[in-house]
Amino acid sequence: MFWKYGLFFSILSGGIWGIFWQIFFTLVGILTLGTPLSLELSQIMIIGPLAGFIYIKSQKFLSIKFHLTAIIIISFLIYISHLGNPYHAGDENQLIIFILILSTSFFIWVSLNHSLYNLSPGKLSKHDIESFLIKFMWGIGLIILILITLIPFYIMIMTSLKNQQSLILNPLDLSVNLNTDFKTLFNSYIELFTNFNFHLFLINSFIVSCTTVIITLFFSIPGAYALARLRIPNKKIFSGAVILIYLIPSIVLIIPLYIIFSYMGLRNSLFGLMLVYPATTIPVALYMLRGYFSALSSEIDDAALIDGLSRVQIILKIAIPLSKPAIVSVGLYVFMIAWNEFLIAFMFLDDPNIFTLSRGIMSLNSSEIPQQHLMAGAVIATIPVMVIFLYLEKFLISGLSAGGVKG
Repeated sequence: MFWKYGLFFSILSGGIWGIFWQIFFTLVGILTLGTPLSLELSQIMIIGPLAGFIYIKSQKFLSIKFHLTAIIIISFLIYISHLGNPYHAGDENQLIIFILILSTSFFIWVSLNHSLYNLSPGKLSKHDIESFLIKFMWGIGLIILILITLIPFYIMIMTSLKNQQSLILNPLDLSVNLNTDFKTLFNSYIELFTNFNFHLFLINSFIVSCTTVIITLFFSIPGAYALARLRIPNKKIFSGAVILIYLIPSIVLIIPLYIIFSYMGLRNSLFGLMLVYPATTIPVALYMLRGYFSALSSEIDDAALIDGLSRVQIILKIAIPLSKPAIVSVGLYVFMIAWNEFLIAFMFLDDPNIFTLSRGIMSLNSSEIPQQHLMAGAVIATIPVMVIFLYLEKFLISGLSAGGVKG
């Protein structure tokens, strides 16, 4: 049967990758140029399978020179198949069109190299077919995930750098004129801090988030250690029940909390948020840290007790130093929850001077405030968490993986 041959899979993957990247770079061209582009798939449905056929038949000759030559040939075929006018764009956009075509060819070939590497053109075993399908589906899934993540962020950044007139005239034009001076290009960001007191939102969110992390770790570290090390009646039931509060939707709790905090005079204050946020983060932090503490060797605690250390000293001098990756990962997770929380802040805060970042950005979402200011606020809210996450990524990965070993 032909479908069991590597040649069939090379043609199939070439067609799929060709259509995928043709659609993607057509959309990139529309967003970059701000003009409609013609999407024609009939040509790439021939060129893509042809590229897959060439790849699998030429694996013995693969080299950097061969790869570059193949990419150039694919680009040439795309130009020829469109009679020298891909996307039916104007002459003034030919440089951008050339970059789009070259990028399409490059990613088609790289995708084929990922999917078909070491695949025989002849009849394949069941293992070979499964390996191909796993690599192919993994590549498609990873690229789609990256695009879903990056495209909204790209649109958000480009919109924040535009002015109101250009957005009204052509909302699809997400290109940026690099010849614009710095003040004009970043005018939305400047006005956020000068006209809308956006620095107050940042300070308030930072205070609330850091306080939430401190309170959460202060209670969850000894609590998790107790669940992992001490003999507590019905410990397993309590360990499972402690996470139930995190499973309750916030909208269910928000009305009674609103009433209680209004009577206590804590509703329109940052202190009220500092009380509510830890109540929602302590259970999940307790659950995560308990798994990590359970994975630590109990012999260390026994030796420390013999040496005369108390349980508090063991936590401070042994458990915490050995659990730094887990504590950092939990702290980062709690920080992101508090930093991005919106519903409670929206219900509790009325005074613009104490708005958190999410509540402040919501206040920008009105017909009186230009859209680019809203996008600029969203960018500013995203960047700090992204920087912290990238810096502490190694702790996050090791902490979460170690916490899943036991418990």
